[in-house]
Amino acid sequence: MQTAREAVPAAPNRRAGSPARSSSSARRLGRGRSLAVRRVRESGLVPALLIGTASVLIAVAQYVVPELPLVALLVPMVVASQVLAPRVLPWLVVFVLGVLAVVVSAKPSLLSEQRVGGVVVVFLIGLVILLASFRRTTLGVAGIRGESMLVDLRDRIHHQARMPRLPEDWYAEAVMRSAGGSSFAGDFIVASRISGGRLLQVAVVDVSGKGEQAGSRSLLLSGAFGGLLGALPPPAFLSAANDYLVRQDWSEGFATAVHVCVDLETGEVEVRSAGHPPAAQLRAGSGRWVLHEAAGPVLGLVDDAEFTVVRDRMRPGDTLLLFTDGLVETPHRDIALGIDRLLGQGTRVLRGGVESAATRIVDAAGAANDDRALLVLHRR
Repeated sequence: MQTAREAVPAAPNRRAGSPARSSSSARRLGRGRSLAVRRVRESGLVPALLIGTASVLIAVAQYVVPELPLVALLVPMVVASQVLAPRVLPWLVVFVLGVLAVVVSAKPSLLSEQRVGGVVVVFLIGLVILLASFRRTTLGVAGIRGESMLVDLRDRIHHQARMPRLPEDWYAEAVMRSAGGSSFAGDFIVASRISGGRLLQVAVVDVSGKGEQAGSRSLLLSGAFGGLLGALPPPAFLSAANDYLVRQDWSEGFATAVHVCVDLETGEVEVRSAGHPPAAQLRAGSGRWVLHEAAGPVLGLVDDAEFTVVRDRMRPGDTLLLFTDGLVETPHRDIALGIDRLLGQGTRVLRGGVESAATRIVDAAGAANDDRALLVLHRR
């Protein structure tokens, strides 16, 4: 009896040159090429080669156009100091100085009394650029990239000082000014809304030092305090901030702060202070200022510090001021007199309306050689 056999299709014979394997090899080759291009681009070799080529062209031009000054070789070095990484920059500077030495030794007739001075200037500036590149090695970024990083950090500090969106019956404005007009200051403001947006928390902090001296500590603390402000209940904020500063163990790592928590529905206010100037509240009914002087030690000096609370209420028309000592204290004026002067300025400014009041008060009060920060909170 003859049995039927099912026909099994034979597997296709895939040779090495099949389309599937060729496409896979092409993809791997493309990925490897793109990876190599990216590594070359990130390593800074392309701009280094371009700048080195420009240096050689300038050197060759010395023979064609003798009137071309030798100090033209400064241009490639200056451009390199702005765009090259610190590890590549020293080699490029040495290369340019070597090109200059070859040009001078190959054609001594190029040297005159004036050109000798130019050669000396080129070598001196090359030495300055080398020293600067060695200092940048600790940071690991080039000049323009390093500046962009600092600009980004500055913008982040200013973004932290932006007040969150408030109900229509509330108005807030925060202003920060640094000593000498620098972009970095030791004073900063952080704000956050918690409990479903009902509670507004604001902290005005004054880090020890001025301007750029306190800028690095301010960068770190603004991020840390901003995180603590939104993650902890109001009574725990200053204690956590104090513990954080104590753990840093900085030689000049203390800071003062005033922390305010406002119930945006009822207007109830809680004020806590850590060695900071008091918060000032203008009562619309009486037209008088009330100082909320809460007791508490400076942040970063004492372990397990305790901070008292002062409670009040903001009624429609009331205004609250939070400020740093740069607005009220000078070497020739007591802080109490400075607070009186600030409140007088505040009264005059607020008569003209609360809009942009913080900017106008800061412009009228305080010293330009000290960091200043001011928050105006108004209930309509």
